[in-house]
Amino acid sequence: MRKKVTVVGAGNVGATLAQRVAEKGYADVVLVDIVEGLPQGKALDIQESAPVLEFDSRITGSNTYEATANSDIVVITAGIARKPGMSRDDLLNTNQKIVGGVTEQVVKYSPNAVLIIVSNPLDAMCHVAHKVSKFPRNRVIGMAGVLDTARFRTFIAMELNVAVEEVQAYVLGGHGDTMVPLTRYTSVAGIPVGELIPKGRLDQIVQRARDGGAEIVSLLKTGSAYYAPSASTLQMVEAILFDKKRILPCAALLEGEYGIKGLYIGVPVKLGASGIEQIIEVKLTPDEGAALKKSAAAVQELVTALKL
Repeated sequence: MRKKVTVVGAGNVGATLAQRVAEKGYADVVLVDIVEGLPQGKALDIQESAPVLEFDSRITGSNTYEATANSDIVVITAGIARKPGMSRDDLLNTNQKIVGGVTEQVVKYSPNAVLIIVSNPLDAMCHVAHKVSKFPRNRVIGMAGVLDTARFRTFIAMELNVAVEEVQAYVLGGHGDTMVPLTRYTSVAGIPVGELIPKGRLDQIVQRARDGGAEIVSLLKTGSAYYAPSASTLQMVEAILFDKKRILPCAALLEGEYGIKGLYIGVPVKLGASGIEQIIEVKLTPDEGAALKKSAAAVQELVTALKL
């Protein structure tokens, strides 16, 4: 029997993720959206590609949650997207209501699922889902660090004209302007990146990674990124479905790790069948630790504004 993955939100991120999961044959997929006909139409379109791409996953579109029952993983992408000039923080109040309502429904039908939160502002929406679901912290995870790290690795690979798989990196902290790319832990085929890229240029690449989402929003004019976010979410889904024990940077609820308590912050975690199986604590320099604390303070502002 195939696993079941529900994706809530049939916009660009959600629909592309549903397509990626189905095409891999990893699980049957339920695509949910409040817009009548939208998830059904996209699901049918994806399903009709199955004979060509030769996958057997079943994709169901729905405006209600009955079809999501007993999902192994539920990915929440629902919410309004950023528009040019809009910060992630501007999305706070609207998306709090949306994510809270969605979480109530998915928990009702899939009480044992692992929740992956993609809606922005990411770190704050993780708090909403955790509070509403009452799930243990290992089963409510935010997708941000994988995406931020993918952007950082992309820019380093482009700079050095090397294969992306040779670049290893971690980006920690909140999903936004205060994220913390750990250049000290960044390497290319095992060679510290500082030996290959001058500090001034590396600082520019770090800043471009921080601005990665905003850069795409400014280029698209009428939307935000979805290819890289959906691919990043797929990596997390794969790690959980197949109990791969991948070490990935994800938003996790810290309870004292890194000296931070009660906040969702991006850190390296071990992802397996039960969700987060371990939070990996790496040693940080005083400057790195201060940057992470600054990022946590930015997340705290959002959480305080939520009035949970």
